Amino acid sequence: MPTHKTFQVKAKLLRNQRVAEKHYKMTLASSRLAKQAKPGQFVEVKVSEGPEPLLRRPFGVHRVSGSNFEILYEIVGIGTQLLSQKKPGASLDIIGPLGNGFTLSTTHHTAHILVAGGMGVAPLLFLAEKLKKQKPLVLIGAKTKRHILREKEFKQLGCSVKISTDDGSAGFPGKVTELLQDILQGHSPWKDNPCALYACGPRPMLKEIALIAKSHKIPAQISLEAHLACGIGACLGCVVNTKQGYKRVCKEGPVFEAQEIIW
Repeated sequence: MPTHKTFQVKAKLLRNQRVAEKHYKMTLASSRLAKQAKPGQFVEVKVSEGPEPLLRRPFGVHRVSGSNFEILYEIVGIGTQLLSQKKPGASLDIIGPLGNGFTLSTTHHTAHILVAGGMGVAPLLFLAEKLKKQKPLVLIGAKTKRHILREKEFKQLGCSVKISTDDGSAGFPGKVTELLQDILQGHSPWKDNPCALYACGPRPMLKEIALIAKSHKIPAQISLEAHLACGIGACLGCVVNTKQGYKRVCKEGPVFEAQEIIW
């Protein structure tokens, strides 16, 4: 169960930048949230001052810098459309940090591999910052080269970055899980050294990650995507079946051990 403090704050919007097609990065000021947030946790944002939309929108913490934090989002509906129209200086009602994040390996010789599918890059950039001394390998999967997100930012942290695209327009031609298999089976420094996997993306991708991790006997943590209505575990709308019974993605997750999930 989460042991961290959760706050409801009015965070000042500092920047709301378009970073790709239909994708925005929002920078907000809140020293309390920035201080408490851990990679893999999320916040719930009230996107309108009025009654519609009724529910808050959940976003993974993308990055933290001093007293500021970032969220990365894609315009997919009315809520994110409203969010994209917010201007610097606006005040947003935010609850967070919520959920349980990634547990970082304390083994110095462990090779860290981060696997992102699409918007799965959102929580993994924050994680990469925490692991930058270990220079993790980051695999980013996208539909096409136009959908690749945050490649430059990962490289600026010193990460080794490899790209895969479904249509072969950039990097490895195929799924990011196929790229991962090639790396683990090929002649690479990650083949024979202790590894730890961290992944976020669509559920089919995460299921495949779990199978790959099991076959290679590699510990893997996955951040599940789900419809998080309340964000605090009350509505039970985001339960997932695990070997210990049903658990709430917003409360016991969103990060789980990959082998814990009954896929």
